[in-house]
Amino acid sequence: MPDFLPGTQCPLRSRVDLAEFTSYRVGGPAAWFVAPRTSLELQASVDWARQRGEPLTVLGAGSNLLVSDRGVHGLTVATRYLRSLEIEREPGRLTAAAGMPLATAAWKAAKRGWSGLEWAVGIPGTVGGAVVMNAGAHRACLAGVLSEALVLAPNGRVERVTPADLEFGYRTSKLQSDSRLVLQATLQLQPDCDREVVLAGSRANLNHRRATQPYHLPSCGSVFRNPELNSAGWLIEQLGLKGHRIGAAEVAHRHANFIVNCGGATAGDIYHLIRHVQDAVERHWSVMLHPEVKLIGEF
Repeated sequence: MPDFLPGTQCPLRSRVDLAEFTSYRVGGPAAWFVAPRTSLELQASVDWARQRGEPLTVLGAGSNLLVSDRGVHGLTVATRYLRSLEIEREPGRLTAAAGMPLATAAWKAAKRGWSGLEWAVGIPGTVGGAVVMNAGAHRACLAGVLSEALVLAPNGRVERVTPADLEFGYRTSKLQSDSRLVLQATLQLQPDCDREVVLAGSRANLNHRRATQPYHLPSCGSVFRNPELNSAGWLIEQLGLKGHRIGAAEVAHRHANFIVNCGGATAGDIYHLIRHVQDAVERHWSVMLHPEVKLIGEF
């Protein structure tokens, strides 16, 4: 039987296999694991780790990361059950909890005729993760619609931050380099648009992603950030690396900036394929591809 976080009914478990919590379906065990369902349970998780000097790792949808086969030290917090979505009185504003799937928020907005999230309907991450990494697609990104966010500081203080505070850049924010956790985000969309036009745009974006990306196999989404002059996928494809394998990890045939788990891949297989692609692109193009996927644990 699991223990519980002090003062809560949130189970605290040890040696939990993280493969089931990542879109790659790989990864070793978490030394300690919790999945809070309220902000109070999330705060209790942070307190538990701080009081014991344990490192803290946060998993949203697990869609933009690669967890080591060796597992993760300290406390791993899965925020995917922190789900709520509030439609505010002010037109076009919605507030979503960190664990709310971004695609769900995008469809909710589209069905109300609110424009601004059509690009997000095919993104598999959470709202919290989207804030941290400034998720984007189709030449739009989260920074373009974020009004404010609530974050939890390591000392337990809840802070209200604006886009300016977060120093957004291409697939990055200040939150990637500090220890604050996103609790919720408020988005400002364009209300009173033609509902059918917004829905049509959303469906078109989703269909495009399904036609051009390997949705049928486990992956993390785009592996590398796009360099300035050419897309990462184009650089990789020109080297004939589509279909290249290490173990059961493969550079996807459908999109060269995806590495897929063909069944039975290890995190080590995927990691070594990432490094192989980086080395090949640097040798041929003199361009260093920087991972968009976050590596967690020891490799």
